[in-house]
Amino acid sequence: MIAIDVIPTVLGHTVYDSSHKKLGKIDQVYVDETTGQPEWMTVNTGLFGTKETFVPLEPAEVQGDDVVVPFQKDQIKDAPMVEAEAEGRLSEQDEIRLYEYYGMSTEHGVASGTTHAGTEKRSAVGRDTSGSTTNDAMTRSEERLRVGKETRETGRVHLRKYVVTEEEQRTVPVRKEKVRVEREPITDENADRATSGPEISDEEHEVVLHEERPVAATETVPVERVRMSKETDVEDETVRGKVRKERIDTEGLPKDTQN
Repeated sequence: MIAIDVIPTVLGHTVYDSSHKKLGKIDQVYVDETTGQPEWMTVNTGLFGTKETFVPLEPAEVQGDDVVVPFQKDQIKDAPMVEAEAEGRLSEQDEIRLYEYYGMSTEHGVASGTTHAGTEKRSAVGRDTSGSTTNDAMTRSEERLRVGKETRETGRVHLRKYVVTEEEQRTVPVRKEKVRVEREPITDENADRATSGPEISDEEHEVVLHEERPVAATETVPVERVRMSKETDVEDETVRGKVRKERIDTEGLPKDTQN
């Protein structure tokens, strides 16, 4: 078991399983309130260390800067998800669940069905930023806004052909024949033609009249071709988002030494 005085040196260090596969970093250590002995540690696992998993400290060993536990990585990743209570303590029920999951007896301070004074819950030991786990440098991080693009459908356009009937008007010149009666007196010049027939007789002349009439007919002729094509316009759009950035200030330095 890791001793209480070793806690400040292991907080933040990396934990490995029995096959020496990396699990994550130690975030917190829970100790027995009565004996002060460390019994549980939380390890940041999962994607980007977003999951906090409880691992027993009794079988853990410190090997240099690393902590090794006799469990497999998959077993630890699937451990029950428990959360400390508001005062930073681990409840008796959650502790029993963890002991049973890791196949350990409950004689380490919690007996099934009973409660021992001072051992019902465990207190969390926080990470001391001024202790030996820090060095002379501090890493500043910040979030960056990542902008991407997605294509979505905005509408559909169809070409459809249909027939409509419209009335059109055209002006066409037409010719019509009319009868005009002309009378001319008998003169020496036309006397021979005028007296060539009988002196007195019945006579009839016929003149056929004609006229033009407008006639309308239709014919089908191609007038144009219609097609659809696509063109792309490029526009600039502004994307806004909030990002968090860490800032580092110095305290206690003379103003003339600050950059």
